[in-house]
Amino acid sequence: MAKAEQKGSRSTEERTRRRFLRRRWGRRWLTLRYVLVGLAAVAVVALGIYAVYFSPWLRADGVKVVGLNQLQEGQVLKHAEVPLGGPLAREDLHAIQLRVEALAIVKSADVSRSWPHDVRIQITERTPVAVMARGKQFVQVDATGVSFFPYLKKPPAGLPTIVTGPKADADALSEGAKVAASLPSSISGKVAHIDVSTIDRIELSLRGGRTVMWGSAEESEAKAKVLLALLKTHAHTIDVSVPGLPTTR
Repeated sequence: MAKAEQKGSRSTEERTRRRFLRRRWGRRWLTLRYVLVGLAAVAVVALGIYAVYFSPWLRADGVKVVGLNQLQEGQVLKHAEVPLGGPLAREDLHAIQLRVEALAIVKSADVSRSWPHDVRIQITERTPVAVMARGKQFVQVDATGVSFFPYLKKPPAGLPTIVTGPKADADALSEGAKVAASLPSSISGKVAHIDVSTIDRIELSLRGGRTVMWGSAEESEAKAKVLLALLKTHAHTIDVSVPGLPTTR
């Protein structure tokens, strides 16, 4: 009986020892598994960093230019100076944007990465609202008064010519451009040129010889409405500088 009890006791101890070893190994394996998972994650991140920033797998091979109207793609590429052959992720997009926006005709440029191998340049060109004479040619002017290429031998149909006086500064030119941008097509087509003397002394010279005293660019929408009504009269000079109190003679 004693031997049986002793044997049973050894069996219980053996089972206990085995359970303890299994639990200890389980804890070690759990720890080891966390370490292995962490190492695998680090390896994946390292491989990703290498692939994106250093490997030739995602290199910059080309440039896509969109949004062109007056500009030629070659002009944009020449100014963009996009370095090709290196990792696409390391392209300095801001520097490319600044170089492209140095073109006067470019109102804005949005530069982005087009994975896996291209730099994408989205161009927004300036919209001409008038032209200015430069020697024997004409340069286009947008609604903010910025002049830009290309030079033209004659003004495009429908765009008035801005003529600045000796006292007109950049602000006066900007006001004249605002006036040009505010004119509806029913009026702009009748305007031969816009005379800008100062910031608040702007006149419209209409085809046929009539003159419109416009004043500043303020309330241009209201002035245009009043002018449309007064154009039906036979007045040679129309003053809409105060749209609520227009005069004619």
